[in-house]
Amino acid sequence: MTEGKWDEKFAIFLKKYYWDSILQLANNYPDHRSLVVDFSDLEIFDRNIANELLFNPDEVIPGANNALQQIDLPVEKELDDAKVRFIRIPSKVPSRELRSKHLLQLVAIEGMIRKATEVRPKVTNAAFQCMRCEHVTMVPQNEIKFTEPHECENETCGRKGPFKIVINQSAFIDAQKLQIQESPENLKGGAQPQSLDVDAEDDLAGIVKPGDRVIINGILRSHQRTTREGKSPFYDLVVHANSIEYMDQEFDELEISPEEEEEILSMGRDPAIYKKVIGSIAPSIYGYDDVKEALSLQLFSGVPKHLPDGSRVRGDIHMLFVGDPGVAKSQMLRYMVKLSPRGVFASGKSASSSGLTAAAVRDDLGDGRWTLEAGALVMADMGIAAVDEMDKMSTEDKSALHEAMEQQTISVAKAGILATLKSRCALLGAANPKYGRFDRYEGIAQQINMPPALVSRFDMIFVLLDTPNEDMDSRIAKHILKSHYAGELSEQRKNMPTSNITQEQVDDYMGVIKPVIDADMLRKYVAYSRRNIFPVMEEEARVHLVKFYMDLRKMGDGKDAPVPVTARQLEALVRLAEASARLRLSNIATLEDAKKATGIVYACLRQVGVDPDTGAFDVDVIASGTSKSQRDRIKIIKEIIKYVGEKHPGGKAPLEEVYAEARNQEIDREHAEELISKMRRSGDLIKPDKEHVKVV
Repeated sequence: MTEGKWDEKFAIFLKKYYWDSILQLANNYPDHRSLVVDFSDLEIFDRNIANELLFNPDEVIPGANNALQQIDLPVEKELDDAKVRFIRIPSKVPSRELRSKHLLQLVAIEGMIRKATEVRPKVTNAAFQCMRCEHVTMVPQNEIKFTEPHECENETCGRKGPFKIVINQSAFIDAQKLQIQESPENLKGGAQPQSLDVDAEDDLAGIVKPGDRVIINGILRSHQRTTREGKSPFYDLVVHANSIEYMDQEFDELEISPEEEEEILSMGRDPAIYKKVIGSIAPSIYGYDDVKEALSLQLFSGVPKHLPDGSRVRGDIHMLFVGDPGVAKSQMLRYMVKLSPRGVFASGKSASSSGLTAAAVRDDLGDGRWTLEAGALVMADMGIAAVDEMDKMSTEDKSALHEAMEQQTISVAKAGILATLKSRCALLGAANPKYGRFDRYEGIAQQINMPPALVSRFDMIFVLLDTPNEDMDSRIAKHILKSHYAGELSEQRKNMPTSNITQEQVDDYMGVIKPVIDADMLRKYVAYSRRNIFPVMEEEARVHLVKFYMDLRKMGDGKDAPVPVTARQLEALVRLAEASARLRLSNIATLEDAKKATGIVYACLRQVGVDPDTGAFDVDVIASGTSKSQRDRIKIIKEIIKYVGEKHPGGKAPLEEVYAEARNQEIDREHAEELISKMRRSGDLIKPDKEHVKVV
């Protein structure tokens, strides 16, 4: 088929299917220069053109562009540089399955953008001026190498140079190189994700950033490798992008149709919406309603505020799960990452500080400059970053989290790059206690290997204990077996053609573990809420929060009382109340929301910040790891050892006498032994032999 034939066919197709879009494009031209065409429309119009487009894009796409540029418009405008961009291409090829047969075909490649260079001008048609006769020669630049004219075109001159390039007469186009990497979730075990270079030009340059999940539709081309010995028989693959589609956008970018908006608003008016959202979070895990409630509030998040003095108060809610093994911590983390549009999952042992924040690497896309590669917390900007096994991280890696959690930025000073990256993400952490199981008599800070400064930055800390309880255990066991049974039915139906299980049976049993609100719908609900709802707190709610905070602080009055909470907890309360209002799609945070917030925080503090001996709230248990009553007891025991030691030579106090004296002071033997071992660990006591102790 000749070139002109494509032009005519496309002119008919575009007028028939895309006339309104073309008029809109003419309105916005030259700011917008792309007309997006859905491949399925082309297939309905003419199957042959659609096939030709897939197998000979280099002939078809210029025809489509010509047809668009020459279309007769009712307005006085020329669409000289307009391009047709094809989306929803059926030939999706994973980048590891690209073969030589795909060369020069139109392919769709799915993955995550790993690197993007700056947008730079690239010359497409260079104007050369002969330095002798000043004649200007135009040379189109289509090759990889820059081509210069062989000789001057002026007949009277005809010399072979020298030539000078004239910038203002040459034609330039914006260009950017990207690197796309396979999405980690689609990998087979043991495989390393492969990456592919992409050339984006004109209005496709500069629209994606590292961390975006995209589908790139383009023509697969190859460049010959050159080595020191000369040209190599191997070729490198490059995709010349024709269009870029986003896969999962941030909450801010999800497309919501008017019908879905109607449905979202009606869901918001439902009085049971709270229960429904909680029921849609990890339904395969039984119970944990308070934890799921907190997770649902984390999805909606509070309102980030920009204050007049230039500071920013974060709205994201950070949570930490500490608990016994086997209480489904990681399961919940993985579920939340799946729900959040930009969820990133990292595991503590395998994540280094540069892997969480940003690494400086030598750029392999171009000229070997240093570039920054975004880490997990930057990739999760506007989403949720889940870090499992936080207790296994090394100390310097944990220190990378401080700034990311409170200021929500990551400052980098590496390899001559000074940069501040944004990481506006909610952190969801999970940690196991140091000795495998949680010990109620030890401070939380001792049991998880985490500095108190980091622990205090979490708005909520949940201690998930695994305590045997007959009634609860039987319910959990039944729930687990039911979900396994449902899974067995569906797997057998899927994989065994002879199976006589009906779809109804599968659906019937799957109902147990089905989320109340479908995950996609919940995502859109959250997106709508985060985009449009900015609650303001009522007077009553504010009073309630202040009262709750003051009551907790009051417990810290008096000389010997512990300090129960810090101002950070008050901020956490505000964020939770705002998130609770957002969940109901309400622009007013009411007293009810404030009560929900205080209820959750109270439940958290009751698990974490209670001194097990006295039952009083004590934030020191979190902040410094030693509760007030423990500090007082250590003082008493120290006095006793000094007192008993004075009676014996060398200040050595026999242990039995110390225990007897301690009993008089109402400290039982078990506690006394524990405190003595604690003091020995911190170096306040020495044990010269088995029977004696001595104050240092």
